[in-house]
Amino acid sequence: MTNYAKSNTGFKILSTILKPVFKFWYSPKLIGKENIPESGAIVVACNHKHLMDQCMVIVSTKRPIHYMAKSEYFENKKVAWFFKAAGCIPVNRNGHDSEAKDAATEVLQSQGALGIFPEGTRNKTEDLLMPFKFGAVSLAKKNNALVIPVGVSGDYKFRPKNLVARIGEPIDVSEMDLEEANEKLHKTVETLILENLKEGNGSEQDFERAKHSGLIEN
Repeated sequence: MTNYAKSNTGFKILSTILKPVFKFWYSPKLIGKENIPESGAIVVACNHKHLMDQCMVIVSTKRPIHYMAKSEYFENKKVAWFFKAAGCIPVNRNGHDSEAKDAATEVLQSQGALGIFPEGTRNKTEDLLMPFKFGAVSLAKKNNALVIPVGVSGDYKFRPKNLVARIGEPIDVSEMDLEEANEKLHKTVETLILENLKEGNGSEQDFERAKHSGLIEN
């Protein structure tokens, strides 16, 4: 079993290459980077609209972030090397994956950073956000970790000028029950995305989803 708590070398090498290329190509706006603590156990929870969403968080911090990713990526020879080198944790989404849970716990117990998309998969609905699964807040609560909410909006194309990651203040879920914590996280990520849209930072699809969800006027 991979020792994720110590497998940061690959991530550092990849991020050294990835960050300048990603920033040049997409010129993303990164708001609230100071809200990511430099140390301590954290669970970074972001909405999931595109395969590149995790990169928006990675370029926002120097900390290695171990993202939980569907196991199918690790079975694809074309991309498996990347996910393994980046220290991602494979997750079998067909049932309870105790090995993935143990790996995530290992990262947090070592005061590391874990990345989770609470929606569970990329959003292909007409709504701005899908319901959040409880994994992010549950792992944070059990391991005394702070939850870092992130709202991403905009187009992933060459220098789009509307691609933004807005990072909110850390959420302490230690005194909340899971329902309250999950609701708080969902509402916070929703608010972060809406703040992006109010500033004109969002794709046409982002605005349409917000309208469909009744969050902005037609």
